[in-house]
Amino acid sequence: MSNPLLDFSGLPHFAEIQVEYITPAMNALLKENRALLEQIRNDPSTPTWQNFVQPVVDANERLSRAWGQVSHLNAVMNNPQLREAYNENLPLITQFYAELSQDLKLFERFKQLRNSAEFDRLTDARKKIVDDELRDFRLGGAELSVEKKKRFLEIQEVLSKLSSKFNDNLLDATNAYNLYIDDKEALKGIPDDVLQMAQEQAATEGKTGWKFTLHMPSYLPLMQYADNRELREKIYRAYVTRASELETELKTERDNMPIINSILKLRQEAAILLGYSNYAEVSLATKMATSPQQVLDFLKQLADKARPHAEKDLRELREFAAKQLNLPDLQAWDLAYASEKLREERYAFSDQEVKQYFPENKVLEGMFHLVESLYGLRITKVSAERNIQTWHADVKFFDIHNASGQLIGQFYLDLYARPSKRGGAWMDDAITRRRIENKANNQSAIQIPVAYLTCNFSAPVKANHHLRPALFTHAEVIVLFHEFGHGLHHLLTQVEDLSVSGINGVEWDAVELPSQFMENFCWEWSVLQGMTQHVESGQSLPRTLFDKMLKAKNFQSGMQMLRQIEFALFDMLIHCDFKPDAGKTVLQLLSEVRKEIAVIIPPDFNRFPNSFAHIFAGGYAAGYYSYKWAEVLSADAYSLFEETQIDGAVNAATGSKFIKEILAVGGSRPAMESFVAFRGREPELQALLRHNGIVIA
Repeated sequence: MSNPLLDFSGLPHFAEIQVEYITPAMNALLKENRALLEQIRNDPSTPTWQNFVQPVVDANERLSRAWGQVSHLNAVMNNPQLREAYNENLPLITQFYAELSQDLKLFERFKQLRNSAEFDRLTDARKKIVDDELRDFRLGGAELSVEKKKRFLEIQEVLSKLSSKFNDNLLDATNAYNLYIDDKEALKGIPDDVLQMAQEQAATEGKTGWKFTLHMPSYLPLMQYADNRELREKIYRAYVTRASELETELKTERDNMPIINSILKLRQEAAILLGYSNYAEVSLATKMATSPQQVLDFLKQLADKARPHAEKDLRELREFAAKQLNLPDLQAWDLAYASEKLREERYAFSDQEVKQYFPENKVLEGMFHLVESLYGLRITKVSAERNIQTWHADVKFFDIHNASGQLIGQFYLDLYARPSKRGGAWMDDAITRRRIENKANNQSAIQIPVAYLTCNFSAPVKANHHLRPALFTHAEVIVLFHEFGHGLHHLLTQVEDLSVSGINGVEWDAVELPSQFMENFCWEWSVLQGMTQHVESGQSLPRTLFDKMLKAKNFQSGMQMLRQIEFALFDMLIHCDFKPDAGKTVLQLLSEVRKEIAVIIPPDFNRFPNSFAHIFAGGYAAGYYSYKWAEVLSADAYSLFEETQIDGAVNAATGSKFIKEILAVGGSRPAMESFVAFRGREPELQALLRHNGIVIA
């Protein structure tokens, strides 16, 4: 049988991919790529787009698509065999890209192209690609001496292994904890559908009672609703000590703190090799923000505006907890519980009540209808007859057609949590839009983009002998809209060069603009009324309940904003003003940040950094501030929709402008240019503050 990882004729062949195919496929592609690069290095002709850039892009796309399938499976269907194969090949992939970024001959050929008459004839998108490549060669160490290049390469390989190990430890620690409860009285307050799911999980193991885990659909409702304070404390301790020396399982080999210290040392060393003062400066070289100080000033400005509101939020919560819940000493494991009770009293509704109106089928139908009316699209679920291969039976697949009926994008949707899947929600690219030239017949065709959209929501459960659809909280609906916003950025691009198509080439602190922009629609009555249906009565969300939700929209928004700023400041400071061997520990730095920023200080045993995968195993190192930075952009962009609404309905003309100036252009021009082209001016802070209920006199 041929290797499915080497077939690039269409969609991935997930049903055919076996672990034993991974290493041969990677070896073959790496060999092909190295042979091609050697040929290009020694090509005596003057470099042009067609004889130099395009062949490199073509070869690297094949490798990234094949490895992308392996990486995706490792994230969503993790098992020991797959993990071993992934970790075995990861250093080889990392080494290849690190060597590529250091290749002095290729760097010289890019410089030669940049200074040639050919460059002047390139499109603006291709000019940006060349400039981005030159920047990335410098950041990859192309200008270093031979010895420094060798060390820089070693650092990249070790960092990739450490990040993978960080993720593995976190997933293993999350899966290792199971809490079995036999006494139903101990579960008082927890909603019936959550108990039903817990009972089913226990039953699958042949046990009676209820099983709770540290996966979000199980952990969060327990923290919000369980009246049993000891139970809340027990599972809270387990959650915040995952992958640490305090973990209940006492698996010291999966303590992530030594990994964190090693990652920080190596990032700092790499930065020094490149001539930067710290890793934060390296990170910001590809972002909109220009310096760590600019980011710190931005975050502290936001913190100053949010603090009075956060202090008021906490004061009200403490008073309520003491008077109404007999909790005079409010603890970390009480916060979600007390907050939910306060919300219920103040606004006369609960998350659980709202959840009954958001069954999966209606939510998807409503979200798709919004996007269809906003951008002139048609989204359809692909039938079983098409025989699209997926990695799990729960995964769905969709086509996107434009107003002319032309297929312009496709996406996989994997919504439910499971033990083999890492936590969180994300979008990733499976195939990126580009124009492919066929030299044989001198014709070309557009490659259709494909995305992975992944969440970790509760799966459907059986109720009264019927399979009840998955129900989403309003917060989960917002998460889904967020990831779909990322997906649309990838899928609706009109750029035909892969390196700046979709989210490629977009500054990292602007990449959250389309995703956070989509979240705003979750608060529009014209959108919500069409995407709700009570799971039992079939009724749409009542306007009275929506009005209560709207009043509660900024409930504790001050505390929530400070929490995000706390994480972002910690991330920036640990990458620009921290040295692991200088006497101060990571936890001490975090404590200092909290004393300056936070109104709620977690207990000493909280090991938040050990699970902060965004910065230690993801792409957000010295970039977590991007969420707040991009939220300024998204809130200000959405304010144009608010200004152009017609009778409360979404204005399709504004949607057309958004797709044209933001989504369609991808990374083909600087993000600020795209924003100004859409909004007519540079971004302003007021819309973000207003959306969060923070009004500055």
